[in-house]
Amino acid sequence: MDAVLECCAGLDVHQETVVACVLFGPLEHKPKKEIRMFSTTTPDLLKLADWLEGQKCSHVAMESTGIYWKPVWNILETGTFQLILANAQRIKNVPGRKTDVKDAEWIAQLLRSGLIEGSFVPPVEIRDLRDLTRYRKKLLQDTTQEKNRIHKVLQDANIKITTYISDIFGVSGRNIMEALIDGEVITAEKLTQMVKGKVKSKVLGLVDALNNRLRSHHREMIRYSWEHLKFLEQTIAHVEMRIDQCLTPYRQDLELLDSIPGVNQTASAVMIAELGTDMSVFPTDNHLSSWAGVSPGNNESAGKKKELEPPRETKR
Repeated sequence: MDAVLECCAGLDVHQETVVACVLFGPLEHKPKKEIRMFSTTTPDLLKLADWLEGQKCSHVAMESTGIYWKPVWNILETGTFQLILANAQRIKNVPGRKTDVKDAEWIAQLLRSGLIEGSFVPPVEIRDLRDLTRYRKKLLQDTTQEKNRIHKVLQDANIKITTYISDIFGVSGRNIMEALIDGEVITAEKLTQMVKGKVKSKVLGLVDALNNRLRSHHREMIRYSWEHLKFLEQTIAHVEMRIDQCLTPYRQDLELLDSIPGVNQTASAVMIAELGTDMSVFPTDNHLSSWAGVSPGNNESAGKKKELEPPRETKR
């Protein structure tokens, strides 16, 4: 392989250790190499950064190994060298040569020959925003699970409240749920005070729907889910406030995205968190669609095209 870099390094990253291989020397000759191992503690990673600086590496590459590459990246991104994150699927070594040292050397050889294409890593501000938007998504999924658990317990207790109230987690439904959890006897008069709006016309039917076999066990299970649900909703409110603060420098970009039909404020925030605002990192729109996993690929052999599996959710 023809060399294009005089001094570069490849890192094989693990949970506890980082194996670094530096290749250096004239492009027309076989490079010399130096290999060292560092731990992933902050002091050792700082030593790694100083060592790479001392070796005068112009480029440093590592593979995206689970979550373990992130602390290494956070320390090394402040260096004067160009830091490259490689897709682990595209830099696999030859079978039968799998050791930590060989992996680091292989990454360095590919980098020296210019055969590693860097993955998109947004700046730290966008990464922080991305953590918040993804956490909000998980919290919303948790709230849905808790709501489904409450629905299940209500059906088990033969409470047919959903026949008359489409959303039992609205104002009227929450008032009734809290009365059920507290063990109150719900009469038509009390229901009239609890429910709001159009639900008032369904009070007589609701009385029959609430004629149930609710045991103390059911109340206990509903209370667990109910308290967890309220905690999740409070957490979501705090996370959304934090997201709004992080979006302050990107108000103009947020408004432009929000002007697209079908894209609301929430979707705009997610797009900024996942893609950033600097589109120069994607040479063309084709690169962007490919990175997002919405660009169809080719899988053809012997003149036959095979179906491709749909891309899985990105964990970048």
